[in-house]
Amino acid sequence: MGGMKGNEEGKSSSSATGDFSKEKTIGSLFNESMINLDHGDPKVFEAYWVEMDAESSITITASQSLSYFSDITNLCWFLQPELANAIRSLHGVVGNAVAGDRYIVVGNGSSQVFQAALYALSSDSDEPINVVSAAPYYSSYPPMADLVKSRLYHWGGDANVFDDKDRPYIEVVCSPCNPDGSIRKQVINGPDGKLIYDLAYYWPQFTPITFQADHDIMMFTASKSTGHAGSRIGWAIVKEECIARKMTEFIELNTIGVSKEAQLRVAKILDFIYDGCRKSESDEPPQSNVFEYGHRILSERWKKLREVVDRTKVFNLAEYPSEHCNFFGKVTKSHPGNERYIMGNI
Repeated sequence: MGGMKGNEEGKSSSSATGDFSKEKTIGSLFNESMINLDHGDPKVFEAYWVEMDAESSITITASQSLSYFSDITNLCWFLQPELANAIRSLHGVVGNAVAGDRYIVVGNGSSQVFQAALYALSSDSDEPINVVSAAPYYSSYPPMADLVKSRLYHWGGDANVFDDKDRPYIEVVCSPCNPDGSIRKQVINGPDGKLIYDLAYYWPQFTPITFQADHDIMMFTASKSTGHAGSRIGWAIVKEECIARKMTEFIELNTIGVSKEAQLRVAKILDFIYDGCRKSESDEPPQSNVFEYGHRILSERWKKLREVVDRTKVFNLAEYPSEHCNFFGKVTKSHPGNERYIMGNI
């Protein structure tokens, strides 16, 4: 984690006694200073899952998962039917995305799903297509777009200042945005533009669910929805068959599918969450629903963070709106799980 620069001995420039006065701190900070909280590990829900281990675990035998194929009748032939059903069911009960009659493409984390989407949306033109996103954007978008120096696509920068709108482009809309937690819409309206919606954080523990998203390509991940980053399961909900087919082709050529064990584990977890969402509060304790638990924990952490930041009289945090959440059935406030920058105000 990057932070404020200390003195030559490596000590903090502010007192260890908790005296964060602006006068004592300002001399060691630059204008518009920021603390870079770039890397995180989503173990915030670990205590919840420890309590739910017995109910949400799965046993996989040595005789399982021997074949490459999961469902040869499905376009995404390496997608486990159990995971496909669990994804559709959970999106249905949460109400954050239309999934019932859409194609589901599973990948090794949303990073591979993103690469597959870029491949599927790229044209056969002589020049690589520009991939853009409105700043501030997820820091991994540029290196992922440029990693293999593809002739199909390359990073084109900030969508807010993109001036080649008459040529084909791919705009990535991350909402809620990583890193600032804001709700985003597309910025460019060019005639040949294509959109990828990264909705990794569009879950009720992070932000009010105000509508059911229904875009051509929508990406999600177990890392954010349940906190199971180590399983490396991401998925895309895709409208068009031709796009889903090309995405499947990319993953087939890249890794010959996705671990069945990981898929079955995540399917079990999503089913467990779905069952918890379907039960009334009178039948089950609040912690039976990971979204309620997550919302409460994040609310507490944001409260503590704001108290600490307010004491500095140097930094400030963004204020997020309160809106009616269709999932909780009440007004809730956004508590982003991806706040990466604390801006200076000196």
